[in-house]
Amino acid sequence: MSLSKKLLAEFIGTAWLVFGGCGAAIFSAAYPGLGIGFLGVALAFGLTLLTMCYAIGHISGCHINPAVSFGMVAGRRLPIGHLVPYVVAQLLGAGAAASVLDIIASGKPGFVLGNFAANGYGAHSPDGYSMAACFLAETVLTMIFIFVILSATDRRAPVGGAPVAIGLCLTLIHLISIPIDNTSVNPARSTSQALFVHGWALGQLWLFWLAPILGGLLGGLIYRVFFAESAAEVPASKMQPLPQVAGD
Repeated sequence: MSLSKKLLAEFIGTAWLVFGGCGAAIFSAAYPGLGIGFLGVALAFGLTLLTMCYAIGHISGCHINPAVSFGMVAGRRLPIGHLVPYVVAQLLGAGAAASVLDIIASGKPGFVLGNFAANGYGAHSPDGYSMAACFLAETVLTMIFIFVILSATDRRAPVGGAPVAIGLCLTLIHLISIPIDNTSVNPARSTSQALFVHGWALGQLWLFWLAPILGGLLGGLIYRVFFAESAAEVPASKMQPLPQVAGD
């Protein structure tokens, strides 16, 4: 598969993740009387990822997240030369989706942007969590996320179940951390929303790049050092590249 096709897939996938996940948070989370709440938003993010794992996992690996791409480089599942193009495609996809969300949201009379599902700490944390608490949460949750991706897409894992495991992992991550910082674990998702909120969201954006990328690198390194399949474990007749589904 050509790099240009992989980048287009990453653009589309990241746009769908932001549109589906952040769209659920903006339009449906607190809808009067029928709001989907935290559980609904968590499921929205998990389902967008799950559907894209099946749709583009065989094309680009369905990273749709710079932290995942960094983790895949650390886990030796992505050539380092593809890292910057992947991240750029993800940012463009996220920005395009946020633009569409803004157009739709502003079509309602009396529209007020609010936090636009942006991530924040301190006074901008949904439940007032400190910068240190948010940093730790983002690092640990992203680390586990990358670990799950690498494990689920390992050749030795059950065939066909990786997208489900990965989508449910992202759902669980949101169930844990929406009250903490609105859940990032994805710098592209954080950037797209912060660009529309401006002010405090852009000022706090550094945390939602640094912590997820740190967590992604840790998750990739831990899996590669302790759990990756060694050459001695692979029969010569079955030597082939590792699977490209959801995180390759």
